[in-house]
This record gives sequence, C-alpha cells and structure tokens, in this order.
Amino acid sequence: MLNINIFQGKKHSGAHSFSVGTLTAFLSFLFLAAAVTSFCAPNAHAVRLKDISSISGVRNNQLTGYGLVVGLGGTGDKRDDLTASTLTNMLEGMGIAAGSAQVEARNVASVMVTANLPASAKAGSSINVTISSIGSASSLQGGVLLQTPLMGIDGKVYAIAQGALVVGGFSAQGQAASAQKNHTTVASIPNGAIVEREIPFTFNNQRELTINMHVHDFTTTQQTVERLNESLGGQYANANDASTIKLQIPAEFQGNLVPLMASIENLNITPQNAAKVVVDEKTGTIVIGKDVKLAKVAIAHGNLQVTIQENVDVVQPNAFAQGTTVASPVTDLMAKEESRNLHLVEGATLQELVDGLNAIGATPRDLISILKALKSSGSLYADLEVL
Repeated sequence: MLNINIFQGKKHSGAHSFSVGTLTAFLSFLFLAAAVTSFCAPNAHAVRLKDISSISGVRNNQLTGYGLVVGLGGTGDKRDDLTASTLTNMLEGMGIAAGSAQVEARNVASVMVTANLPASAKAGSSINVTISSIGSASSLQGGVLLQTPLMGIDGKVYAIAQGALVVGGFSAQGQAASAQKNHTTVASIPNGAIVEREIPFTFNNQRELTINMHVHDFTTTQQTVERLNESLGGQYANANDASTIKLQIPAEFQGNLVPLMASIENLNITPQNAAKVVVDEKTGTIVIGKDVKLAKVAIAHGNLQVTIQENVDVVQPNAFAQGTTVASPVTDLMAKEESRNLHLVEGATLQELVDGLNAIGATPRDLISILKALKSSGSLYADLEVL
C-alpha cells in the first residue's frame, strides 16, 4: 500500500495559567511574532538568483585526453593490442626499443581522462580529473596515471594530467569466488591536472550580460527583470523569452563587473513552476508538485493477476516391464482480480490530493496507471512526465 506524506509543522496544546503581567507579555510576543511572520511571508519560498540562473560566458569547458594507467597488479588490460602499441610507442619515445609482442599489459590499462575547465581558470592552477577504463581492465585500484595531455574541442592542449588514482571501491577474486564494492574501473585524481592554457575570455570587457534562467517560466523571468531593475535603479534588464534576460551594464560598473555580479546574484526570486507530476516506471518513484490539482473524480482500481506454472508429469514402466518413460507437460493457469470500491478524490489542495490518493490504497506501480488514466480523462490539471 502506498502512503504519501507531506511535511508540516506540529501543533501542541496544553493548559497553562498566566498572571496579568505574564499574559500581557505573552500577547505582546504573539503580536510581534505575527508581525515578523507577515513581513517575511512573501519571501518564504524565495531563492537566490544565482541558484536558478547562469551567466552567459561564465561556464565550464570540457577537456578530454587518452592516457595510460600503470602499476595495476595484474588487473589491467589482458593482451590488448591498443594498450600494447601505446605502451610501445611511449617507451620508444623514451629511447627504449620494445616490440608490441614483447609487452605484457596486465599491469597497464588504456583510459580516457576527462575534466571541466572553468572560464576563469589561469595557467598554473589545478583542476580535478576523472579516469575511465576503455579496455579489458577489471580494476584501476592502485594505479598511477602517466602524463596525459587534455584537449578542448578545438584540438588545443589546455591541461596536463598525472598522478595516483583514487578509486571509491575494491574488487578481489579467487578461483571460485569474487567480491566487489562500487565501481572499480572509474577513478579520479583531485587537482590532478595543471592548466597550461587559459580560455580566451575577458569577463570585465562586456557591455551586456545574458542571464539564462534554469526555470523556463514567463512569470519567474518577468519577476527577475523587475527585481533587477529595482535593484539597479533603472531600466537595465529586459526579457527576450521565457528563459533569457539581457542586462545592460550600468556606467558605474563598466570595466568592473565583479561588484555588479556580487550584488545581483543574491537577489531573492520566488520561482513559479508549472504544475507537474513526474513518474519513473523503472523504480516506481512518483513526485507530485505543490500546484497539482485534480477535478472531482471517482476512482476504482483493481489488480488483475495472472499466474502460469509449468509442470511435467513423468510416467515410468515398472521394473522388468516393457515400455518407455513418458513425460507429459502440464500447464496450470490461475487468474485473480481484486475487487475495489469507488473512491471520491478531489485535489483542491496538495493535502487533499495526498489524502485522496492514500485512500485508494494503491501501490506505486498502481498509482502510475491511475495517474495516466486521470491525465487521459482530463481530470489531472498538470503535466505528466513519464521517465
């Protein structure tokens, strides 16, 4: 049975005696608390602008490289031609002649190295890298990444990665048993790459900023425009669409945008999201937004369970008797359908919607079917997204 819960404050009551002075002080406290609550109510669900938006140009840039991990203790690639030829080429570059046929790559693994380079990263700074096996290695535990150039989409090298790997798990195996915890063919190196080339981007030279809203909603975007203009004291911001805001740089901030960004990124915005229900059929997860409403509707949901069991009846002749063994397949089929009553559900508020769905007594898998039927009937006033 499914139980949907929402979290709310608890009320406590009890009998108390007050003197006149105590009662006066208590009433004064209640008046002050009510005033504070009333003053703070409009921003009760407000979030900072920087938590629901991003600034165009202030972004990460993806880097990728191919490298070798050594020192794996027999868990590397098993006679992989790519790994063997790469290791041979590297040794020849160091002046060591070794044919690929002579290279045993059990302690070496071919890997892809990925990283995100911030736009503000300067030459000499460090960034984190992720290492993923692309061969037949069973574990990267205990390995060391050899010097690996990391390139951007333009083919230029922006960072160099090297260092000991950190693997968030382990694996061990014997002749007849094995044990593994977490994923052992993906590892990381904190601050494992040194930036060699900077992104050609000068933040302070901009005359206009583009704010990309994460919430694609006209109401939220217009609210953000009004808050920006109110904060800057002029008509500097305007919305191009439901998620894009153009901000003209005021004269006093031109050439020095950091103080401007520090002032506007902490503006309080109250996002207004469209009503949505999200269901994940793979895991049975259901998320219902606070603005979801239901029309007054009666629901009955019963499960139909069909069980098919296959058996084989074997008839053998007696000892010393003539004849052969006969095997006859037998199929047992059983169908069971639950009988459920109609339940009246009306979701004027989230609490009423939750109470109505709990009253049906459905499992998460049943509730997914109910939500689909409600959407098809036009009784669900929300977008239904099935993952």
